[in-house]
Amino acid sequence: MTLQLTVSDEVRALVPGFTHLAIEAHGLVNGPSSEASSALLDDAAKRLAERLAGRAPHEDAHIAAWREAYTAFGSKPNRTRNSAEALAKRALADGGVGGLPRINLLVDLYNAISVAHLIPVGGEDLDHIKGDMRLVVASGEEDFVTVAAGEQVVEHPDAGEIVWRDDAGVTCRRWNWRQGPRTRLTEETTSGIFLLESLAPMPVAELEQAGAELAELLAKFSPGAQITVRAPE
Repeated sequence: MTLQLTVSDEVRALVPGFTHLAIEAHGLVNGPSSEASSALLDDAAKRLAERLAGRAPHEDAHIAAWREAYTAFGSKPNRTRNSAEALAKRALADGGVGGLPRINLLVDLYNAISVAHLIPVGGEDLDHIKGDMRLVVASGEEDFVTVAAGEQVVEHPDAGEIVWRDDAGVTCRRWNWRQGPRTRLTEETTSGIFLLESLAPMPVAELEQAGAELAELLAKFSPGAQITVRAPE
């Protein structure tokens, strides 16, 4: 059954320039980071440096739009950066070589696309999603299960915060800032949903190009996987 992704009318009204593209994949093969996935991350850092040409990530028009969106729902973009900006800063550290984290094969692939295109990209384990996923304005009462000091703890988003959630609770706080451990891609993951998110002024064509690159990488590293790219919404 195909996972349904919905964006609430409240979010659409608050950030009208939002578009997302989803890639659903089954039969994935994950594992530890490899030389090949590490090379992709280093190449993505080089592509980012060329794209920015000496500018800081927040000076890019797309990242500036994300900062405005974060401010619109009450978040401080200097303190809680969107995932693309946070990765970009790490990618540019130490000359752009080895600055990005090596998590596991699948996470490395989508992080490489995020950095190369300066676009937030996330991945969720479909076997741990409860019901469908939706992007909503939080009431502040939703559960966000995370880990602190090695112990599982339950937090709650701020009222008015934009979050991704499923039937069990919040899966990612502050839109794409902090993912919960319940739905992360692990080395045991075989089915995943990958979400690429953009705001105006990024052209939809660039979002589609990023999605096509990620789908190609997933097919390359997981031969035989069933991969479906959904049109931007």
